[in-house]
Amino acid sequence: MTAPLPSVVTAVALLVGLATLAATGSWRRALRVLLDLLTAAGLLRLTGDQGWTQLAGAAAIVAVRTALWRVVVATTPPGGTGRSAVRRGRARCGADDHALP
Repeated sequence: MTAPLPSVVTAVALLVGLATLAATGSWRRALRVLLDLLTAAGLLRLTGDQGWTQLAGAAAIVAVRTALWRVVVATTPPGGTGRSAVRRGRARCGADDHALP
């Protein structure tokens, strides 16, 4: 019964990743969703055949997901996405701003 489930989750992961990219326009968010769902599919594979090969495959999927996400985070420019109010020319108001009346 659970044999086709990992394949279905893998296919859904690709579709949801593309839908996330289309809806948000953020490739980082879409990649995060895709990697999380692919990790779930890899872990679901362990429910069917439980052996060292399947365990090594799931561990490899988790390792690749973690390494890939660390590379994405490491290449993120300082300050996030660059869409902050300060960068768009709007002044930032805070508790330490005493110049306001």
